[in-house]
Amino acid sequence: MKVAIFGQYYQNNTTTIVSKVINVLEKNGASIIIEEKFNESIKVNSELKKEFKTFKSHLDLENDISFLISIGGDGTILRAATLVRDKNIPIIGVNAGRLGFLATVQEENIDTFLPKIFSNDFKISERTLLSLKCSPTNSDLEDINFALNEITVSRKDTTSMITIETYLNNEYLNSYWADGLIISTPTGSTGYSLSCGGPVLMPENSSLVITPIAPHNLTARPLVIPDDIELTLKVSGREEQYLVSLDSRITSVTNETVLTIKKSPFTIKMVDFHEEGFLKTIRKKLLWGEDKRN
Repeated sequence: MKVAIFGQYYQNNTTTIVSKVINVLEKNGASIIIEEKFNESIKVNSELKKEFKTFKSHLDLENDISFLISIGGDGTILRAATLVRDKNIPIIGVNAGRLGFLATVQEENIDTFLPKIFSNDFKISERTLLSLKCSPTNSDLEDINFALNEITVSRKDTTSMITIETYLNNEYLNSYWADGLIISTPTGSTGYSLSCGGPVLMPENSSLVITPIAPHNLTARPLVIPDDIELTLKVSGREEQYLVSLDSRITSVTNETVLTIKKSPFTIKMVDFHEEGFLKTIRKKLLWGEDKRN
């Protein structure tokens, strides 16, 4: 079995986490390949001086890789998705960050959970992606034109609201007068959309969420739509440009650019362990059911 390891940032607890992950993989006879920049961080910041094969980009990830282990927070997993793309390599999230909705393997569970990938004692959660097309084209959005969490349009260089004319399958829905608009996948429903009042969707849901950001009309509420609908957005405002973000990647787009958003033709596969399912995660991370009065 060949396993890739990826991380973005090196924090105080990263050395211990990397050591535990590598120890489990080597104990079970796995071949290890580490993202080049993360490998350099490991060498500089820790006593782990062993040499491993490295990779630079998604082009170096071969189809014989069984898993990609993401060490960090949810942001690291979003970046890992841009490496995996349509290669069908399952991602395992090892949490070295804070909240971690996606990175559900905690440091104390590494020795318990990771060996399960060698005995097939896990399940795969297929995660919907959103793809974006711009007219006219925007070079920043051509290579990586998909998002795992959400695609967001928002105002730029102004305190004035923008107008987002929104169509569903070419049928007019609404012109949102707001600070922005979030189009979220079920995976992203526990992220930016949730903080703006959107609902929580289970990962298996075949739905998307349209969530306005600070709408002027308070009756403009989040809307759940089927994920086979194509959305068209036309944005206008006082400034010549507005912002478009795909997860953590952001760029400027000129007014009147037409954005077309739809479900991507491929999914991202996340490894779920039975002991750390979605329902347990939201109870633990969102503190559902907890009451300080009792």
